Formats: sequence, structure tokens, C-alpha cells
Amino acid sequence: MTGEKNDSGVRRMFGTDGVRGVANIEPMTPETVLRLGRAVGRFFQTDGDRQHKVLIGKDTRVSGYMIETALASGLTSMGVDVLLVGPMPTPGIAFLTRSMRADAGVSISASHNPFEDNGIKFFGPDAFKLPDADEALIEELMLGSEIDRMRPTAGAIGKARRVDDADGRYNVFLKSAVPRGRTLAGFRLVVDCANGAAYRVAPAVLEELGAEVVAIGDQPDGFNINEGCGAMYTDLLRERVLREGAHAGIALDGDADRVIMVDELGAEVDGDRMMAILATHMKQSGVLRGDAVVGTVMSNLGLEVYLKEQGIGLLRANVGDRYVVEMMKETGCNLGGEQSGHLICLDNTTTGDGMISALSVLVAMQEANKPLSELHAPINRYPQMLINVAVQEKSDLAEEADICSAIDSARDALGEKGRVLVRYSGTQALARVMVEGSEDSAVEEHARAIADAIQARLG
Repeated sequence: MTGEKNDSGVRRMFGTDGVRGVANIEPMTPETVLRLGRAVGRFFQTDGDRQHKVLIGKDTRVSGYMIETALASGLTSMGVDVLLVGPMPTPGIAFLTRSMRADAGVSISASHNPFEDNGIKFFGPDAFKLPDADEALIEELMLGSEIDRMRPTAGAIGKARRVDDADGRYNVFLKSAVPRGRTLAGFRLVVDCANGAAYRVAPAVLEELGAEVVAIGDQPDGFNINEGCGAMYTDLLRERVLREGAHAGIALDGDADRVIMVDELGAEVDGDRMMAILATHMKQSGVLRGDAVVGTVMSNLGLEVYLKEQGIGLLRANVGDRYVVEMMKETGCNLGGEQSGHLICLDNTTTGDGMISALSVLVAMQEANKPLSELHAPINRYPQMLINVAVQEKSDLAEEADICSAIDSARDALGEKGRVLVRYSGTQALARVMVEGSEDSAVEEHARAIADAIQARLG
């Protein structure tokens, strides 16, 4: 298995967003996934007097077939019925889990990662991602012997069936994010589906709402998901927006839980800017709860400054949309998100949903009667540099003297006009360095100094 270690020293499968790794290498092997399915089946068997069911969806990776089959085998071997929805955005799986009264939902996806990776994310019956404590209990079941003693036979074995109308159900849900009676007529939009899970539903929803749609990244072959397209690579989208004279471009990632937009002039609009647009629109409409939004420690200082000018506070959660949602629930906020494009509109959905976010921005454009470029123009972005450093081990950074010295030096130099954040990736063998400040040269100098120190010690 790969992943972090828990307090007992046992290596954990779960990272910051479920289980993830290279397909057919631990932990993403059929053998381990089958056992994970058995553990999940046991965990959600909370009531022995009824038949339990778990919904499974996936993105378009070729390895999804292998993992889907192994997971379904594990679940049915524990007497749990399985609902298979096929290619479906992760937020669509969350919605269907609650809508179809399933005990749990599973998304087989590695999100924005390349096709050779894959992952598994779990949702509870309330359509929220499982908390750390529940993931720890599932791991205990995997490591223990209880599930080995449970062998339903005959009619007690679970069944698996396909859900043929999953796309239609999610389609209707997405359109509900646009106020009744309103359409997108008059919009010319380019949507990049990243050759991923939203390749069918995203263009269909926009067209049914009345927009003129140009779809790209909508020809998945199992190997081209996120390849030079989608939210991680917006150059192609920018070119098409300008060529088509479109009002906006929408770039989803492989499982469509994040979105990056492009305005009519070709400028990229990231998660921070979209969150600022939505926060302002919601406050003006009187629906922003608590006069605050939840970002993360990675949210740009420019977002914080802009929101403060609008009388809106910014709360910072740990990186990961699950932690953003947890803080939103704790504080009563109904808008949150990440710079990477995970936006959570809690009045509509329970997790990051790229299409809900994009539709909300389009509605804000309509109601303000302004182009996207004008809506995000007042939001200044502080220079920020991100460096990923490959590491051989994830030692305690607080105990690495040379690394701490580089970090302290940067913080002292930047003072209150800058920020430094160094953390490990929850899904990859990387240390992530973020430095932010008022001057590009100083930001780059300090970011590279910290990255060099990490490379020298841990690379």
C-alpha cells in the first residue's frame, strides 16, 4: 500500500482525497480494491434487516473497468447490491447517491492526474465525502479478520445492475442551478470536457439551457483524459474562445469536480476569481450566509483583500475540498472553494461541481449584464509561485534545519505583505512550495531557495 502513516505507524491507504495511485500497482490493484470493497460493504451494513446498496461511477480511464469490476465483486460478496452508472462526474455520483437512497457512492477517478493513475473516492448517504474517522475504520476492517469470516451464500449474495438513466437524472439536477424561467440563450460558449467524465453531460446541459456550444475534449478513448486539455491545460480552450468569438470558456478536469474559466478576451479565471465573483453576487442578492466564504491556505492574498473591500470575510481551511466543506458546515457558510477550481455552492450541492460553478458564474454575468472580463477585473492577484519538488521521503519538515532556515528567511523578508506555505501532497510523492508577495522577483527568489533546500535534503 501507499499513502501516509497513521498514529499507530500503519501505512494508510487514504490520502487527502480518497485512495489514489498508479493503476495495477498497490494500492490500486484488483486484489486490494476487492478487499476494499468488502470492507466498505461491511462498514455500511448498519441495518441487518434491509438490503444495502452502493452506487459506483467512474471517469473514462481504461483502468476504470478493472477497478469497477473488482470493487463491485467485493461489495456483492458481502451481500451488498451495486448500482453501476458508468462514466459520470464525481459530483454527479454524490448527487445520485442521495437521490437514489444508496448507502454510499463511489467515484473511480484520479481527477486531474494522467490516465495511468486512478483513484477511489467515497460518499456517504448524505452525499458528503467520508470524514477521516470513517476512512480509518474502513482501513481497520481491511487490516483485520472480521470481513474474512463473513461469507454470504446463495440468495444473500449481492447483485449488480446498470442504471440506464443516470445521465438524465444528473442533467436535470444541473439545470436546476439556473433560476426557473431563465435560459442561457445568447451565450456562445466553449466547453473543454478534458476527455473525461463530463464529455456527454456538460455539452448537453449547456445546449438544453439554450447556449450555442462548441465542445472540445469530448472524444475520450481511455488514454487521453486530461492530456493537453481540461482545467490543467487551458491554452487550447483560450484559442477556441478567441477563434469562436465566445462569451466564455469552461474547462473541466477529468472527473468534472473542478473548473477553470476563460473570459471573452482569453484571460484565465481561476477558482479564487470565480469565488470572488460569486461571493459578491450572492452578497448583493442577500443569500451569502455569514458574510464570509471559506477558502484554503492556498487562496491568494488578492482574494482576501478584494473580499474585505466588499465586506466579506475569508476563512482558510486546509487544502482539499473535503476540508473546505467541513469548515463550511462548521461555520454556516454556503460558498467555499479552492484556487484550483474546486468551488462548493452548498445551497446546490455537497461537493465541488465544475458545472454548477460555471453555471453560477454565467448567471452572475447575466444578472450583472457584464462580460466575464469586467466581473473579474477588480480582483488583483498577488504574485504567487508554486514549485513541486519530488521527494524520496516525507519526513517532518519542522525537524529539517536547513529547510526551516530557508522558510524562516522568506517569512522574515516578506513580512505581512507575503505568505509562505510548504506542505506535502496528499496523493503524490511531492513537497509543494508556495510563496506569495508583492514583488515577483522576491517571490521567485524565496520559492527557489526553499525548493532547493528540500531537494538537497529529501530529493
